[in-house]
Amino acid sequence: MSEHPSEPKYADKAFYVTTPIYYVTAAPSIGSAYTTVAADVIARWHRQRGEAAWFLTGTDEHGQKVMQAAEQHDTDPREWTTRLVESEWKPVLDVIDASNDDFIRTTDHRHTERVQEFWQRLYDAGEVYQGEYEGPYCVACEEFKLDSELIEGEDGVKLCPIHERPVDIVSESNYFFPLSKYADRLLELYDANPTFVQPESARNEVISFVKQNLTDLSISRSTFDWGIRVPWDDKQVLYVWIDALLNYVTAIGYGDDDGQFERTWPADVQLVGRDILRFHAVIWPAMLMAAGLPVPRQVFAHGWLLVGGQKMSKSKATAIHPSEIIDTFGSDAYRYYFMKTIAFGSDGSFSWEHMSAVYESELANGLGNLASRVTSMVGRYFDGVLPGPGEASPAERALADALGDAAKTADEAMDRLAIHESLRAVEGFVSAVNLYVTEQEPWKVAKDDAARERLGTILYTAAESLRALAVLYAPVMPKTSRALWDSLGAAERLGGLEAQDVRDAGRWGQLPPGATVTKGASLFPRVEQADA
Repeated sequence: MSEHPSEPKYADKAFYVTTPIYYVTAAPSIGSAYTTVAADVIARWHRQRGEAAWFLTGTDEHGQKVMQAAEQHDTDPREWTTRLVESEWKPVLDVIDASNDDFIRTTDHRHTERVQEFWQRLYDAGEVYQGEYEGPYCVACEEFKLDSELIEGEDGVKLCPIHERPVDIVSESNYFFPLSKYADRLLELYDANPTFVQPESARNEVISFVKQNLTDLSISRSTFDWGIRVPWDDKQVLYVWIDALLNYVTAIGYGDDDGQFERTWPADVQLVGRDILRFHAVIWPAMLMAAGLPVPRQVFAHGWLLVGGQKMSKSKATAIHPSEIIDTFGSDAYRYYFMKTIAFGSDGSFSWEHMSAVYESELANGLGNLASRVTSMVGRYFDGVLPGPGEASPAERALADALGDAAKTADEAMDRLAIHESLRAVEGFVSAVNLYVTEQEPWKVAKDDAARERLGTILYTAAESLRALAVLYAPVMPKTSRALWDSLGAAERLGGLEAQDVRDAGRWGQLPPGATVTKGASLFPRVEQADA
């Protein structure tokens, strides 16, 4: 993916979805990939509607935590971050099949220059003042903490509640952003737009925090120099978060006059982990308010991925690289598993055993076996040419109705970012089609020459169901859906899969009789065959 975005593709406002930009202290894990896959599925779903979409991800490369990671590896921060970005963070996007339109680094000139311009404007407008800060700071969070947030460790040592590490007591002469004066405006925002912060538990947490604990924010550091220089005071660097948050606008041309910013901002969905919710739902909109810019339409905080009952963590050696799983199960199964089995917005657990069970039951024996049976029987009984349907029985009408319901439910759930509910509806339809084929027993009907029309109806019904499934699953399992689409001969009759409107997927009878149906390779080979 190019470091610089291409010319804007769309004349109208694009649906803009972002991931947080990830700290480059180590290689990516399934935790960061979880957010990226979710953003990718959302972007692909909107594209599958025929809508313009813009999907941004990237890396956060400044701050004390990154500097310390570089020191631990006997290198400087710029070399360390560049090495990790090029060898790990960009390649993993191909591993998980991310379709991001841009990848931003906070060390890019397009970012650093615009960050300085942004804060210089706020400084000139009187939105920044100088003062003294003394208090607890968690380097792992890159966050100033309140005393009330800390937990007590051994010998009374105060610990960060997220990382369970001792905090540093920082005393500096810094610059401050008057965050506290935006408390009322933030509460008005949450009240006027109840879905600005989601899910509801996250919204409640943010409202409670703003009502009780909003204090002014130190926006600079003077004890280290790995960061963007404060434009009016080159002896200090900007606090990493107020640098990093601006990536969402610097990446789309904030400060430029080419029109991309106006066509893209505000962001429609900003996905974040629960541990960085306050930065995005409190500090970020306050910064935008101070600058006179629109706030995002929604900040959505998903839950944590748990391994062995604990939040996945590099420091606790519970991090898992996505390729460890994808090398066994494939990228589509990986994407399906994390999007389907975890309620988006809640914590979720990963285990190899559960992954294997879902792969076997829902993918190999579910969708994969269905596709194999149907295409094989069209080949055997109709020489690979899709037959036309005869008169529909109650069974066919019921299946057509089930498809319409599943497609509608899936689309509505995606609008609520209930990705798991969307996939549950589609998987439920897979089960309905499998049951239909089992009950209709086309292999027995094929023995009766007088029932050839009935056989054609059964196989057309099953193939038409697969046509719809290819479209509905395309945003989640792009490789599988493309293979299924091609095996049905749909491309030659209906056009490319990418041109199919997912909102129209539930309209029955789109696959034309006469299409060439072929039985391809297994969509989901047995796990023991996956390495072959």
